[in-house]
Amino acid sequence: MTVTAAEPTDLSPEQQERRRRLIDAAFELGAEGGYDAVQMRNVSVTANVALATIYRYFSSKDDLLAAAMTEWTVRLRGRVAQSPPRGTTAADRMVDVLHRACRAMERQPKLSQALVRSLSSADAGVRASGAEVQRQIASIGDGILAELAPDVRADVLAVLGHVWYSTLVSWANGRRDFASVMTELERATRVLVTPYEREASRGRQTRRKRQDGKV
Repeated sequence: MTVTAAEPTDLSPEQQERRRRLIDAAFELGAEGGYDAVQMRNVSVTANVALATIYRYFSSKDDLLAAAMTEWTVRLRGRVAQSPPRGTTAADRMVDVLHRACRAMERQPKLSQALVRSLSSADAGVRASGAEVQRQIASIGDGILAELAPDVRADVLAVLGHVWYSTLVSWANGRRDFASVMTELERATRVLVTPYEREASRGRQTRRKRQDGKV
């Protein structure tokens, strides 16, 4: 299964390719030097795109980095599609996905800090990218939490998204390490998912008993 990033539909193939080069340049510069290293002039040189042209695609470096965060999330979704989450329960599988995401971010701390920092910007483009990040995460969780009612599933994933963002911001500001980020995410997942999962399991058992004539 191939997962690709959402791109503006009004861009030509050539413009989409140029936009992807800019995002790749942000990845490269962010991984090497963090947030401060992602200067538009450096992006211009790395991507081989004229400086003035960059602003046709992104209003600021925060807008560019937030788009890179969207792309990072899309790639995570692709990896999950290729290697499904492990675990005997939905909570276990959700924890596995979140841990995999955290480990991937931990391997590139400078880039991860830059991506997380960009999401706090008030830039309109950043808000749009933030919404797309949430949509991509929800699309991963939808399959894992398929047994939950749609409205419950949406609420659970929204809260988990807020917990993930707040813990990552704390990490990016040096207030916690990644081990505590993963611990907090696991706790939130189990508190939110396990009760509904048990309820769904009891419902299945009751239906089976009714079918067997035992109720």
